[in-house]
Amino acid sequence: MKVFMLGWEFPPFISGGLGTACYGLTKAMSRLGTDVLFVLPRPVRSEFSTHVKLMSPSQSGGSPLYRIDEFEHVRFRSVDAIIIPYQAPVSYAQQYRRRQRQLARIGATEAGGQGGQATGGPAQQGHYGSDLFAEVERYARLASAIAQQEDFDVVHAHDWMTYPAGMAAAAVRARPLVVHVHSTEFDRSGEHVNQRIYDLERQGMHAATRIIAVSYLTRKIITSRYGVPEDKVDVVYNAIDFDGRKLDEHLPAAIGRDEKIVLFLGRITMQKGPEYFLAAAKRVLEVIDNVRFLMAGSGDMIRRTIELAAEMGIGHKVLFTGFLRGEDVDRVFRMADLYVMPSVSEPFGIAPLEALSHDVPVIISKQSGVAEVLTHVLKVDFWDINEMANKIIAVLRHPPLHSALREHGSFEVRKRSWTDSANSCLDVYRRAMDLAASPA
Repeated sequence: MKVFMLGWEFPPFISGGLGTACYGLTKAMSRLGTDVLFVLPRPVRSEFSTHVKLMSPSQSGGSPLYRIDEFEHVRFRSVDAIIIPYQAPVSYAQQYRRRQRQLARIGATEAGGQGGQATGGPAQQGHYGSDLFAEVERYARLASAIAQQEDFDVVHAHDWMTYPAGMAAAAVRARPLVVHVHSTEFDRSGEHVNQRIYDLERQGMHAATRIIAVSYLTRKIITSRYGVPEDKVDVVYNAIDFDGRKLDEHLPAAIGRDEKIVLFLGRITMQKGPEYFLAAAKRVLEVIDNVRFLMAGSGDMIRRTIELAAEMGIGHKVLFTGFLRGEDVDRVFRMADLYVMPSVSEPFGIAPLEALSHDVPVIISKQSGVAEVLTHVLKVDFWDINEMANKIIAVLRHPPLHSALREHGSFEVRKRSWTDSANSCLDVYRRAMDLAASPA
């Protein structure tokens, strides 16, 4: 089977769980012998890297074609579009200008070193759109052009930014479209949705032959909010890749300390509930003093969250690390005594799986998809800060509870495999292909 896959992030250029999911799925599909062409917006090069290495372009002219050494059956094509994930359109312009400055610096450096104009440098800046929706449209046009040159059986589009591209690619080759819903506008924005994003999401879902949701929680939103029939939506849970993570013995030992560490790791946005984490932290500190709260991540609420910690009088007990990648994520998990995910609306939530894989006990909100698959964790309503605080105190104060959550949680998460998820996706592809082949 040949899959034309569309996404807007992939390691090491990663901003959230979608990139992690794309990595796990494509790697598992490659192991299963599925041929995947993954089309990505051209990323800004980064000094950071993970276990994925982008090789040199293997063809000249057109959009570069990459192979990653551990993906035998996966090819990567990058196109000239700057799609900045997790940014509301109102704040996109500022992030876009920052990205343009990054491109300018990179272009100037490479041109100086090579004696010519660098790909992605200043000469290309005029080709990029001025807003998020222009970039989504550009990505769709370029993906459609690539689709005309490729042979594939099914199109797989990840989240709303790729739905227009998915519809275009599917139409060009008359192939079935599968859209993968990792998050909806209702998860990101609550009831105050951006109408244009909602319209694109709804259009993509209704145009799709089949829909993959990352949880039954997400499936319910798709059917109730977007008017999609239930029998059109398949649930495929995310997993975690143990092979891709460096072993603990390669990392330095945890920093010696007397304080307990409670970790929040994720985007600091409304969806992730950082204010509820801080409110619970304040209650905990009223009972236990030797606790420090780590908030690892970035987002549009970061400044307000720092100010809120200061206003609560707990600023000296809360450490903001900024966005972490690669080994830094491993290190912060090794330091943690407890991981808390207080998300207001979490379609799935891969971070708790990562915490459990590092033998860290976990507290998650009941308003998360991952709560459907994990039993050896503590669950709480995101808004119930008293109960959240009580559960944090219980884990920190009672070693038997801490040990039980560590041992059983670690065993449970190892039963979840990306290979299982990939096989489920392949089943969805086959159903989509059968439907497309059936007479109308």
